[in-house]
Amino acid sequence: MPRAIVCILDSFGIGGAPDAKDYNDGHGHSDEGANTLLHIAERCAAGGGDRDGLRRGPLSLPNLDALGLGAAGKLSSGTLAPGLTDTPKGGRYGAGREVSKGKDTPSGHWEIAGVPVPFAWGYFPQTVPTFPRELTDALIASAKLPGILGNKHASGVPIIEELGEESIRTGKPICYTSIDSVFQIAASEEHFGLERLYEVCQEAFKLTAPMMIGRVIARPFTGETCDTFKRTGNRRDFAISPPEPTLLDRAKAAARQVFAIGKISDIYAGSGVTHKIKASGNMVLFDKTLEALEMAADGAYVMTNFVDFDQEFGHRRDVPGYAAALEAFDARLPELIAKMRQDDLLVISADHGNDPTWIGSDHTREQVPILCFSPSLSAGTVGIRPTFADIGESIAHWLGLAPGRHGRSFL
Repeated sequence: MPRAIVCILDSFGIGGAPDAKDYNDGHGHSDEGANTLLHIAERCAAGGGDRDGLRRGPLSLPNLDALGLGAAGKLSSGTLAPGLTDTPKGGRYGAGREVSKGKDTPSGHWEIAGVPVPFAWGYFPQTVPTFPRELTDALIASAKLPGILGNKHASGVPIIEELGEESIRTGKPICYTSIDSVFQIAASEEHFGLERLYEVCQEAFKLTAPMMIGRVIARPFTGETCDTFKRTGNRRDFAISPPEPTLLDRAKAAARQVFAIGKISDIYAGSGVTHKIKASGNMVLFDKTLEALEMAADGAYVMTNFVDFDQEFGHRRDVPGYAAALEAFDARLPELIAKMRQDDLLVISADHGNDPTWIGSDHTREQVPILCFSPSLSAGTVGIRPTFADIGESIAHWLGLAPGRHGRSFL
């Protein structure tokens, strides 16, 4: 019985979303023209992706390109990224177009698993303070806090550097958001306490869920000063559950193993998961994916979110870092393919864009790559799919699961 392995390169868009002009950073800057793959490749080709000790030269992704990445990017945006080709050597390639209205992690992942988001998420305004007074007062009271810091739109690392020392000194956690539907809380693991942080986030989730805020995220950090602060791998997402059964639920209901690696289990609120594997860092996540494949029985579904592309490089607008991370992932692909059985299916995709050359620090509304490989799958294109749900339905078809209500298989 075939197995399926899905690798989500968090934020690796390939441009071309037709509705990108309708999305902006809250300051009037549209996402129209954003293209994560193309702009990284162009910067690298021009020397803008160089950094001593990290990487140098044109973007080199021979294994992803062989599976159709260059061709998928050209199909999506009309432009071939420098250093890639439009002549893949195997597998099937295409581009996915999101129908959910968000450009966030839950929307993208739920739709990939066959369930487009049927409602509008709640968002916090671009004001300071950002959060409603009744929300912060309720959180301070219910979580028994001395107060909060932040209360604004911010990127995670800079706000910890700005307010981390005060947070340690006062015992007040740092609360912030972004243009996405999210409420984030950062605090020191040693001084505030990890379990205490999780408890505060649970209280915040109870208060924000009626506002349709998609996630409350615990952002623990270590260190004593702004020069030594570092976010840890103990992040935890408290997320609203999908509105109907996803591919994960359908696989579990059919008595299949469902391996959720990285933040996958949090994204789906634990629903449909049989094996939850936490890990931090793309290379560790890759190791865990290989380990899961060793454990995976016939008919198993393995899904990994490679968060560093988004968290460490996209939001920080770090082109050399993003390029190096792509090349590191690409270099390890042969290890994964070597472990595949004849009837296994590998799908590589993304949940949204986060162009590191773009204005601001938020996600970008883009189409995503769809790269499918199996030793038993003929080469070709799947075209531009009208919904990410086609990915989930194709995987369901491959695994012999009943079709869902959204999307259509391209396999």
